[in-house]
Amino acid sequence: MTSLLPDTAPDFSQPIAVLKHCHGRIRKQLSTLEKLLPHLAEHGADKQARDAAGAVVRYFEKAAHLHHDDEEQDLIPMLRATAQGDDAATLQALAPTILQDHKDMDALWQDLHEQLTAIEAGTGKLLSSTAVGRFVGSYTAHMDREESTMAPMAMRLFSPEQMARLGQAMQRRRGLLAPEAFVEPVAAAGVGQTVADLRQDYGQASLNEDDVLDDPIAQFTVWFEQALKAQVNEPNAMTLATVGPDNRPSSRIVLIKQFDPRGFTWYTNYDSQKAQELRANNQGALLFFWSELERQIRIEGRVEMTSSEESDHYFRSRPLKSRVSAIASQQSSPIASRAALEANYEAVAQVAGDDPARPANWGGFRLVPERIEFWQGRRSRFHDRIVYQRQPDGSWTRSRLQP
Repeated sequence: MTSLLPDTAPDFSQPIAVLKHCHGRIRKQLSTLEKLLPHLAEHGADKQARDAAGAVVRYFEKAAHLHHDDEEQDLIPMLRATAQGDDAATLQALAPTILQDHKDMDALWQDLHEQLTAIEAGTGKLLSSTAVGRFVGSYTAHMDREESTMAPMAMRLFSPEQMARLGQAMQRRRGLLAPEAFVEPVAAAGVGQTVADLRQDYGQASLNEDDVLDDPIAQFTVWFEQALKAQVNEPNAMTLATVGPDNRPSSRIVLIKQFDPRGFTWYTNYDSQKAQELRANNQGALLFFWSELERQIRIEGRVEMTSSEESDHYFRSRPLKSRVSAIASQQSSPIASRAALEANYEAVAQVAGDDPARPANWGGFRLVPERIEFWQGRRSRFHDRIVYQRQPDGSWTRSRLQP
C-alpha cells in the first residue's frame, strides 16, 4: 500500500512546482487510505495495515498543514496584491472557497485521525468508508480547483522576485531558512497599574479612502487574509449582538464559517437564546477585533436562516464528536450537572453511528450586511474609520467617520 521509491521534490526556486508536488504526495496518501478499506475487511489490522495507517497519520499530521499555510499565509495574499481585472474577480470568488475547504478538510480529518491512530496501535480496525469517501472527495476537488485556477494564475502573474519570496517563505515554514527578524513586544504594564491608566497607543498602519476597495466584502476578504497571514489569534472569532423581546441586548462570541457577497454565516442550535432573540428581532450586529493588527470591523444588518442544504453540508463536515455534541446539547437550557451533560452525550453517541444526520433544530444563520465599518487604530486615539452603507439598489456608499 505504500511505496519505497524515492520521492524527489522540485527545488524551492520553483515554489508552484513544489505546491503541485505536495498535491502528488497527498494523492498517494489518499490512495493508501482508500486501499485500507478492503484490506481491513479482508485481513484486519495486520502489520501492513498498521504501517499504512501510520504513514497516512504522519503525513497529514506533520506535512499537509504546511501546504495549507503556504496558501493561506503567502500564496493567496500575494495573488491578492498582484491580480487585477478578471484575475482579481476570479480570486475574490475563489479565495474564500479555498479557505473554507481547508477548514472543512481539517474537520473531516479529525474523525479519521482517531480511527487511523487506533489501527496503527493495533487497538482497532474500524475505518469508516463514509468518512474516507468524504475526505478523499473533498481533498481531490480542492486540489483540482487550485491546479486549474490558482497555480496557473501565479505562474502567469508572479515576477521572478515574487517567486523567490514565495519560495523563501515556504522554506522558512519548513525550517530550511532562519526565521525573519521580529520586533520584541513592549513589556506589559505592572500589576499595580490602575484600570484608568491602562493605555495602548496604536500606530502600526493607517486607513485612507484611497486604500480601500469599492466593495466592503472584498475589503473584508483582504483584511481577513492579512489576519490569517499575521497569525492573529482566532481571526474567525466574532462577537454577535442580539436584542431580546424585552429590548435587552446580549452578546457572545461565535465563529464565522463562511463569508461571501450574500453575507456572514455561523451555525448554532435554533433553540438557543441567540436564535430565539433573532426570531423575535432579526436585526443583529457582528464585531471582529484583531488586536495584533490594531483593527476592528463592525457589521450590522438583517439576519436570516441558511437553507437546509447549506446546514446539512456544514454539519456533515464537522468532526463526529462535534456532531454528537450538537445533537446531545439543548443549548442555553439549564441542566443539573456536568455529569448529566456527559450522560446525555454518551446516550446519543451510542445510537448516532458514524454519520448522524443534522437535527432539525440546528443550522446556520447569515447576517446580510447593511452597514460595515473598518476601524484602524492610530496614535493618540485619532483612529481611522471608513464606513460602507448599502443603498436601496444594492450598491454601497463609502465615507469617513471622525474617531
